[in-house]
Amino acid sequence: MARAGQVKSSGERLSDRVALGVLTRTFPPSLVDDVLARTGRVQQRSRLLPARVVVYFVLAMCLFCGEAYEEVARLLTEGLRDRRRWRGDWVVPSTAAIWKARSRLGVEPLKELFAVGCRPVATPDTRGVFYRDWRLTAIDGTTFDLPDTEANVGAFGRPPRSGRGEQQVGYPQIRMVGLVECGTHVVFDAAIGPLRTGEHTLARAVFSSLRPGMLLLADRGFFGVDLWREAAATGADLLWRVRKDIVLTVVEQLPDGSYLTEIFDQRDIHHTRGGVRVRAIEYTLAGREGVYRLITTILDPTNTPATELAALYAQRWEFESTLDEIKTHLGGPHLVLRSKHPDGAEQELYGFLLVHHAIRHLMHQAATEADHDPDRISFTRSLRVVRRQVTDQAAFSPRQTRPRRQNHPR
Repeated sequence: MARAGQVKSSGERLSDRVALGVLTRTFPPSLVDDVLARTGRVQQRSRLLPARVVVYFVLAMCLFCGEAYEEVARLLTEGLRDRRRWRGDWVVPSTAAIWKARSRLGVEPLKELFAVGCRPVATPDTRGVFYRDWRLTAIDGTTFDLPDTEANVGAFGRPPRSGRGEQQVGYPQIRMVGLVECGTHVVFDAAIGPLRTGEHTLARAVFSSLRPGMLLLADRGFFGVDLWREAAATGADLLWRVRKDIVLTVVEQLPDGSYLTEIFDQRDIHHTRGGVRVRAIEYTLAGREGVYRLITTILDPTNTPATELAALYAQRWEFESTLDEIKTHLGGPHLVLRSKHPDGAEQELYGFLLVHHAIRHLMHQAATEADHDPDRISFTRSLRVVRRQVTDQAAFSPRQTRPRRQNHPR
């Protein structure tokens, strides 16, 4: 009797012909193979679950978040049987076999695939993505709940204790800071770390993806002079909100109502270090108390009046919409990642980012062909289409690197 995941006779195995539809078009086998080679995960011998198949399994696992391991494997291969593309007899791998295959793969291939495969997708003709010549982007952070295991608690930590003396509070959590292309909701960089790692630290890890011609929006939690300097040094322009306790002295009043000022490190009380010249914009919102304050690297108001920049800042909330797509629609309400071990949790989180990117890339292509704003296309409907496609198509057949030996019953 063949073991789970094996074909009873010689030849190609069904596990080598999985159906992933749009996911394999966004991340083709050639790219996955290159990533596996670069991360040293190319298999040295034939396995029941080859490394390339395991990469795609992790993506499918995130696409069908609510399904068990074995059911995900069935969904990947059922379309082949329905279309009579496969005549062999195949047994779905066990949960233990799949878990071991994921452990062998590790996090690095998924992390590298995200690094090389996820970039801003909008073109100059894409609607709702650019403000004048700037590509609108946003930075923010979030956390994901993890299974309550000693390994996850030790690696990532729990939320701070409440004031009522509980010894343990909530699920362990993993922190992420990401960059989003506002008009397409594409996450084009992300840094992941333990809960104890601050958002400023993780933000520095994603600044390398900023480019001249981008305008980065950020909320007041990211303000800090050193962080501002590092982000501005990339050549991107910045539009960040600042806290009420930050003193902004008017250096020069500008005709649009904004003004030039300088920001200093808050630890430098006597301003012994030079400040950074910025432009400040103050405004109020109907029905809300208090004054909102923004600062920007765009000092000349001639083509960027304060009213436009103030209205533009609302685009920062597109990051929240992106998180809702990942956590609520793709992951399901009250998402808790399934991985009980730290490497698996990171691997899974990158899987979610990759799947979300593939769906959003498809939506951008559809919007471009129809000359629509990508935001006008439903993410939920697009997700349903992709899920149906996975079970209907056979997208690739991994090439074998060496002949297979016939499996004899033991």
